[in-house]
Amino acid sequence: MSSCRASRIVHLELHTADISSACGFYSSLLRWRVERISAGAASYHALEMGRGVGGGVVECGASHPLWLPYVEVDRVDEVTERARRLGASVLLEPCEGPAGWRSVVSSRQGGEIAFWQPKRRRDLRRAQTSRLMER
Repeated sequence: MSSCRASRIVHLELHTADISSACGFYSSLLRWRVERISAGAASYHALEMGRGVGGGVVECGASHPLWLPYVEVDRVDEVTERARRLGASVLLEPCEGPAGWRSVVSSRQGGEIAFWQPKRRRDLRRAQTSRLMER
């Protein structure tokens, strides 16, 4: 292993077929604030869950609601490959988003888990600069 520190959960994402009911339930039950964020043609519902852990809700064709924990790692590609070698199925290969890279794996013994590698501030500034130059 390349790192001595334990990985930590940084985000919880609910996958559900009924986003409206799910958001209403958690907002009423736990007073979590819901904020709709537009991302091009899609949208995302961020949950304000308190200190330390971010959250969100995704509407999809899930047969039953599923909470997906995101664990921060140093190298999403390396951890994804290690999970594959340990017998996990890769549901989402490492891919880049605006703020970092993510992947999702599943195993019969351990369920589903997502890996998250945030971009460093320098990488975020570089991406913003290149988007401005494209205009």
